[in-house]
Amino acid sequence: MKNSSFPSRRLLGILALTAISATITSAAVKLPSILGSHMVLQQGVAVPVWGWADPGEEVTVTFHDAKVSTKADKDGKWQVKLPASKANAKGADLVVKGSNEIKLEDVLVGEVWLCSGQSNMEWTVSRSTNAKEEIANAKHPLIRHVKVPHRPSDKPERDVQTSGWQVCSPSTVANFTAVGYYFGRHLKNELNVPIGLIGSNWGGTRIEPWIPPVGFMAVPSLKKDFADKLDQFPQKRGNKINHQTPLALYNGMISPLLPYAIKGAIWYQGESNNGEGMLYHEKMKALIAGWRSVWNNPELPFHFVQLAPYKYRGDPKSLPGIWQAQLETLKVPHTGMAVTTDITTLTNIHPPNKQDVGKRLALWALANDYGNDKIVYSGPLFDKADHSDGGKGSITVHFKKMGGKPHGLTTTDKKNPSHFEVAGKDGVWHQAETFIVHGDHIVAKSKMVKEPIQVRFGWDQLATPNLVNREGLPASPFTSKK
Repeated sequence: MKNSSFPSRRLLGILALTAISATITSAAVKLPSILGSHMVLQQGVAVPVWGWADPGEEVTVTFHDAKVSTKADKDGKWQVKLPASKANAKGADLVVKGSNEIKLEDVLVGEVWLCSGQSNMEWTVSRSTNAKEEIANAKHPLIRHVKVPHRPSDKPERDVQTSGWQVCSPSTVANFTAVGYYFGRHLKNELNVPIGLIGSNWGGTRIEPWIPPVGFMAVPSLKKDFADKLDQFPQKRGNKINHQTPLALYNGMISPLLPYAIKGAIWYQGESNNGEGMLYHEKMKALIAGWRSVWNNPELPFHFVQLAPYKYRGDPKSLPGIWQAQLETLKVPHTGMAVTTDITTLTNIHPPNKQDVGKRLALWALANDYGNDKIVYSGPLFDKADHSDGGKGSITVHFKKMGGKPHGLTTTDKKNPSHFEVAGKDGVWHQAETFIVHGDHIVAKSKMVKEPIQVRFGWDQLATPNLVNREGLPASPFTSKK
């Protein structure tokens, strides 16, 4: 009898201990992985802090002089908002207390940016120009970086396990996003505040997987192919989620970050959508509208990189189609674009010079998001084409003023501007002769076109034009309308 009852007593004991353990585990207050020691919180806005606990459990969050409490809802979710505060480079503990206590150490307040896209955004400092020197000099403890792992999902996730926030130093910076790091470094040097970088990026990915449902629904031209079919996405190959299909990466790599307070986003992507022309512009509008919606900020700054020239297979005019789509995206308010036609490696889709890419993105942010109205933040951007100079035998190209000083058109080799073409009513393009007039517009003409009605610039995937402004920032490729 003793022997026969022993297993059941032992089983009861194990079950009891399991029940106690489960109770303790479920009662413990938990935080999402994006909230961690060494993180940077966004200055100037109410900052969400959130997590999970037992339904009805009281949770208190303390940071500096702020102390905020709430109770977990019936599903165990809770969220508080810390009051807005100014940038603070002195690390402090953020303490979350319920039935247990979580202490996040060395938390700063400054500017937080999401760094997303495909491989050129994921490209690390260790693989970029002057890597050895850059790593050795990366003593910037006010810059912090967290990397989101590659993770597609068939539903919006609440959490994703990161490796935690890392303080920038020679021992950590090698694996930071290079574009994000150089962007953040320039901001830190100019603003003198802590910078937080959230690296959520994946090489080779298309734009569609990053767009949330509300983004697709915000763009009428995407209704038939995407918004009306959202219940079919993301798609699967067997039991594996296809990470290249709509919603997959929003669900797994962006949704888990919400509602972490950010200043804005920088984006480097488009290579995997090459050939789509203006359709890519529509998808960019969906991405921007979608992220602004899920972050509940209709003016969320969004700055992106215009792709560099590269020898793609197929039609050499496909890449200019993406360039034009990106240029058109600047019509969306609170956006900026770093042009990279001059810092390319034509046989390498990953140009190693990420320093200038990051700095050019930072110029847009400094001018338009941080109020520095004295800097020229972009090279020449097309405004309009007309016949105001030279009559019908030529066409005049005007450029937008990009900052506090006259843009001052010039060329890198002191020759006339290269890579201009003109076309007449027949739509046939011919290489144009050009010259700069008054330092702010260009006249283009061709003996082969008596009455030009269109002009385009840099319209080939291998074009590396010489047109810049006096600050050395390159002009964006463009084509005018008929």
